[in-house]
Amino acid sequence: MLLIKSFLASLIFYTTIPLPYITNLDFNRIARWCPIVGILIGIILSIIDQLTLLIQVPILLRNTLLILSWVGITGGLHLDGVMDTADGLAVTNPQKRLTVMQDSVTGAFGVMAAILVLWLKWSALAELSQYRGLSLILAAGWGRWGQVVAIAAYPYLKPTGKGAFHKIYLKLPQDVFLGLIVLIGVSFSFQKEILIILSIVTGSAIALLTGGYFYRRLGGQTGDTYGAIVEWTEGIFLGIFTIILANFSD
Repeated sequence: MLLIKSFLASLIFYTTIPLPYITNLDFNRIARWCPIVGILIGIILSIIDQLTLLIQVPILLRNTLLILSWVGITGGLHLDGVMDTADGLAVTNPQKRLTVMQDSVTGAFGVMAAILVLWLKWSALAELSQYRGLSLILAAGWGRWGQVVAIAAYPYLKPTGKGAFHKIYLKLPQDVFLGLIVLIGVSFSFQKEILIILSIVTGSAIALLTGGYFYRRLGGQTGDTYGAIVEWTEGIFLGIFTIILANFSD
């Protein structure tokens, strides 16, 4: 029961999925569920994709509806991190970056970053004709596994903040391996061994490199960079995996 309540707490924190009122939820270790939440989000998106296919919605409109649903399910939580992180990294003075990231006003670089991420996802989906549902599931899952790794591996730059408690309560190595094992298992849904291997290598590498990039630029992580890791990993994974599927699928 405690595990169930912890998982439900993660759904409430990370998504806008409507849930009934539940008492005594444990939010302390919800970060461990991030990849599982991502898989659930991917499943919902794949269902939406199939429903729009059944009613013969044109592909470009289908992709737009998927992107809108993707943002809606997360409430723009991670996309906000993309914008704030981009605005911070645009500042040439490293000492001022965190201050800019905390500013509620979104700058030009933040808007451009959000557009690029959404455009990357939309463009990849426009070319993705096979394994669309599985690709969505893995993209959302690997993006959130990257967040868990960043929480575990890098210092948190602010004493308080919306992501500070994740670092405090994360348990190693089990909380990192939980999502990794599940994502490897999901990857075995591909019918070709080469696709299984490439999906695991591509997803884990992008997740690790994205978190490492923000660490090198900022010297640590914040709640905003956690969100940016999710979004950029999702978009880059979809883009690269669309190319892989074009070359290795039947």
